Amino acid sequence: MMQRNGGGVGAGGQPWVLRRVRLTWLSFMLFFILVFFPLIAHYYLTTIDEAGGPDKRIFGPRPGGELCEAKHVQDLCRIRESVSEELLQLEAKRQELNGEIVRLNLRIEACKRSIDSAKQDLLQLKNVISQTEHSYKELMAQNQPKLSLPVRLLPDKDDPGLPPPKSARACRLRSCFDYARCPMTSGFPVYVYDTSSYPWGESLDPLVRQAFATSVKSSIYVTDNPSIACLYVVLVGELQESPSSPLPAPSALEKQLKALPYWRSDGHNHLLVHLSRKSMTQNFLYNVSTGRAAVAQSTFLEQQYREGFDLVVSPLVHALSEPNFLEVPPQVPVKRKYLFTFQGERVESLRSSLQEGPPQSFEEEMEGDPPADYDDRIIGTLKAVQDSRLDRVLVEFTCKSPQPSLPTEWALCGEREERLEILKASTFALVISPGDSQLMASAGNSMRLFEALEVGAIPVVLGDHARLPYHQLVHWSEAAIMVPKPRITELHFLLRSLSDNDLLAMRRQGRFLWETYFSTSENVLGTILASVRTRIQVPPAPIHEEPAQEIPHKAGKMAGTDANMGDNGDLDLGPVETEPPYASPRFLRNFTYTASDTYQTWNRAPGPFHLFPHTPLDPVLPSEAKFLGSGTGFRPIGSGTGGSGKEFQAALGGNVPREQFTVVMLTYEREEVLMNSLERLNGLPYLNKVVVVWNSPKPPSDDLLWPDIGLPIVVVRTEKNSLNNRFLPWDVVETEAILSIDDDAHLRHDEIMFGFRVWREARDRIVGFPGRFHAWDVNHQSWLYNSNYSCELSMVLTGAAFFHKYYAYLYSYVMPQAIRDMVDEYINCEDIAMNFLVSHITRKPPIKVTSRWTFRCPGCPQALSHDDSHFHERHKCINFFVKVYGYMPLLYTQFRVDSVLFKTRLPHDKTKCFKFI
Repeated sequence: MMQRNGGGVGAGGQPWVLRRVRLTWLSFMLFFILVFFPLIAHYYLTTIDEAGGPDKRIFGPRPGGELCEAKHVQDLCRIRESVSEELLQLEAKRQELNGEIVRLNLRIEACKRSIDSAKQDLLQLKNVISQTEHSYKELMAQNQPKLSLPVRLLPDKDDPGLPPPKSARACRLRSCFDYARCPMTSGFPVYVYDTSSYPWGESLDPLVRQAFATSVKSSIYVTDNPSIACLYVVLVGELQESPSSPLPAPSALEKQLKALPYWRSDGHNHLLVHLSRKSMTQNFLYNVSTGRAAVAQSTFLEQQYREGFDLVVSPLVHALSEPNFLEVPPQVPVKRKYLFTFQGERVESLRSSLQEGPPQSFEEEMEGDPPADYDDRIIGTLKAVQDSRLDRVLVEFTCKSPQPSLPTEWALCGEREERLEILKASTFALVISPGDSQLMASAGNSMRLFEALEVGAIPVVLGDHARLPYHQLVHWSEAAIMVPKPRITELHFLLRSLSDNDLLAMRRQGRFLWETYFSTSENVLGTILASVRTRIQVPPAPIHEEPAQEIPHKAGKMAGTDANMGDNGDLDLGPVETEPPYASPRFLRNFTYTASDTYQTWNRAPGPFHLFPHTPLDPVLPSEAKFLGSGTGFRPIGSGTGGSGKEFQAALGGNVPREQFTVVMLTYEREEVLMNSLERLNGLPYLNKVVVVWNSPKPPSDDLLWPDIGLPIVVVRTEKNSLNNRFLPWDVVETEAILSIDDDAHLRHDEIMFGFRVWREARDRIVGFPGRFHAWDVNHQSWLYNSNYSCELSMVLTGAAFFHKYYAYLYSYVMPQAIRDMVDEYINCEDIAMNFLVSHITRKPPIKVTSRWTFRCPGCPQALSHDDSHFHERHKCINFFVKVYGYMPLLYTQFRVDSVLFKTRLPHDKTKCFKFI
């Protein structure tokens, strides 16, 4: 056992030792190679570089970046250098941003402290404002006592009312009219008896009865409730006598009147209306005791008429037919073929059917007091003027077929058409009053007056005792010449001495009176009611405004401000408006206005305050008080802002320190153009709202996003596609100033602001940008519309113009319907119609502002005005409008308003015009 082990060791120990020695040697050699060989190699290589010189070094470091000269290393070097520079820049920016962050943090802390301080100041200001408002209310309460509406007094049906007057002919409003039934806030309700409800209704002229019924339906004052009525109207004539229905006797008629259900024993607050359609009418109320009922008719005797209580009314010539304006002769030329004309035959006999029964007949009264008769002297003088042939006149004192007339009255000759032909060639028309001074008003004279006004012949009334229709309310001296009969010898000299301007003014005033008060049955009834309402000082009903049917729409993103639109340069017109939309103060005519302007408002030729508010419609404009005067003009001491330099630049001007305007934009299926135009209005100062008149039958696209300009955009749906919709008095328009603008108009904000400022100084004018003029075509003897550049203009297009909302009422409700119909027929000329209307009313031309040589929107689709037929239609419109108005109302002007603050750059070829500052 031991031997085996020892033998094993001795036999196998040598190889093991060898293996160990070999491993040790291998480890030593490996250590030597890894340690000493690199050292030797480094030394060797260094020695070689040094031996070869610095220019022949291969592995050593090279100066000046020689290593980068190698082609494969150049790109890497550039990248390294670029990255190094960027890192240095980023580090510098980081340090800069850190510094900015520190500074901003300091500013944030300062702003927080400022905000806290401002909040404290704001809280204090709110307290001061609250205290000031409270003090103001206390002062107002002390100086202005609270007033409540008066209590309506509704008397019972059997209430006898006022005590009986001493004499029925002594009736005046104060003694025979019950004011308790007509409070100033009542709205003047009128109850009209049904003509079939009283006995004499069947005897009424069918045309008069039908025209009266039609007019009643159209009146805004008529009510069906008799218990609240202020006035009760009874139609008593004109009657037609026939075998089946004879005229009632005075005593029977008096009983029938007392039997009316609301007569209340004395007929107070009743109005008996007798409308004449013939030159000779029955005055069957002469011997009838009407009690406290007022009488409105065309024929009155002096003993019968109660001054200030009864009414002298015009005859009803056009019972059911509307007057044809195209058949009315023009108002120019002023001088016509005849200087004056008269056709008539004096009625010598005293035949009359005026009276029956007591107290005394008309013939008996005349025999007891014969009048002074100048008719013979009148006949002789007029014949002498005709025989002298100094002027061409036509006088005839005998008729082939005289119309039935009252005694001592001059009968009408021939038929109505024959008389009108003579009057169309007459400058003046003589109206000779009846020879008897007791016949103070007659249907025959009213008929002569009506026919003269209708065709533009200026009436010359001979006789100062005559009472013309509505003589207490209408200044007839502005439309007719009143001459006493003793001055007949001076009549020719008087008529020759009148200037053409005076004649044209009187002719225009006569045309206005005829159109407004006499031309139709609606006008006649409306004027009768307006006369009574004005006498008892009840304000009229407010004017109707067009209700706006809004189209829902959704607003998109906030509209941006075009730099070209909002840049005002050095111009800053007025203070910056930071308050919400502000409506013009609404105005309702009050007691003071009605009482103080009774005469003035009824009589002026078509002026802004006179034509519209006192037509038979009797409307009242919500903002009428400030139409011309723009307030009282009162400013506290030191509050004026219209100085020089910066003060003038920052002043809005005018007498209304706070005012805004409304943009009315008409559009038709041009959504993209419309959206662009609306965006351009963003940031426009003094803008109250934008009213978009959607003239298309198709509604806007559902996905259309409207711009958010920070102000209301009201989209109004119209009933039909009509350019007249542009001028409808929409109820959503709450400002007096309206900027009418096309959807493709391109105007800067400073131009709009300047136009608004100019309009505030001329509120009764059209103030706008594009000017046009009219011209007379000698070859064709007609008017032409001209859009060429000229220093003279007579129109300003309403595609970009300011005007008062007042004119929207006039255009839509008062202007002849024939003009609006032609606008619809041609789909054109609405701007010309508005210029005609304003010039006709004010007798002033429009005002052009700002030098805009590029008005239309660049790049917008072509407008209708580029069509050749557009100008032909406008030629026709002008000539048609002239026929309707009877003359050319447009006036030329070379006046233009520019501001030196605009620094307008004028083209060299357009500097020849004068520039008014």
